[in-house]
Parts: sequence; C-alpha cells; structure tokens
Amino acid sequence: MSTKEKETVTPIEDTVECVEALAKIVKENKLSKIKISTEQMDIVIEGECRPAAPVIPPMPMPQMPAMSSQSAPAAAAKPVEEAKGNFITSPIVGTFYSSPAPEKPAYVKVGDSINAGDVVCIIESMKLMNEINSEFSGKVAEILVNNGEPVEFGQKLMRIE
Repeated sequence: MSTKEKETVTPIEDTVECVEALAKIVKENKLSKIKISTEQMDIVIEGECRPAAPVIPPMPMPQMPAMSSQSAPAAAAKPVEEAKGNFITSPIVGTFYSSPAPEKPAYVKVGDSINAGDVVCIIESMKLMNEINSEFSGKVAEILVNNGEPVEFGQKLMRIE
C-alpha cells in the first residue's frame, strides 16, 4: 500500500430525489450553475439566468417641436428684441458667486450704479476665487446667472445699461 491514503468517493445516486435536492440547493443559494462529475455520470443544474448588470432602458431624447410652414412666416415677422446695453461675460469656466462669502452681501444688485473696474462677482475655478471687474460704467439692468451656478467661458453674466 502507498503512503497516500486512498480517497473514498461517495457515489451519487442516480435518483430523482438527488437531482431535486441539488436543484433546491441551487435555488436557495441563488447559484447560477452547479456541476457534479463522477466516473459514472455528470450532473449539471443551472439556476435562473440573471443579467450581469441591471439593464437600463435608454432615455428618450426630448423632441423639439416641428416648425410648420404656417408658423415660419409668423416667427420671421416678429424680430427678436436684442437686450440693449453692454454685457459682462465670463472670462473662464467655473462657478458664479455674487458675494465674497455666503454671509456677505452681493457685490452688485439690479439697479446699482457701477463704474468701470468695480468688482461685480467672483468666479471660482480650480479652487481659485477670481474677481470679475466690470469693463463698463452704468446701471446693472440684469443679473443673468444665479449664485452658485456653473458658468462657461464667454457666458453672459450681467447686462449693464
């Protein structure tokens, strides 16, 4: 006899009860597959097929209203009024802040008179607070961005009359 002990293999009974017991194990443990092989037979039981990742239906694209031939002349007849005045635009991409700190008052409000060179807001970009100065003198007619809102390069921030 060799030094290795001979392994004893318990043969799998070829019975319905055995297969049912294995199927129950697969179901209770939420296994995808179990395979048992012996010299006499191979048993493979597959559980419920589940997708690897949840399937998310594609989001429908918003539909733009189709312009009918009847509404085209009406739209062309009404010229879009361009807001008069000068616009202060964002020189960088970042986050717009109307005041130097949350508890401080805004640099400017609608109706305030400003001079060229006055600080009108801050744009935070890459953790740096960049003061934005007005290039124009006049009265603040509109503030086009809300506090804490992201802004793009060249985006209009304020209209000065």
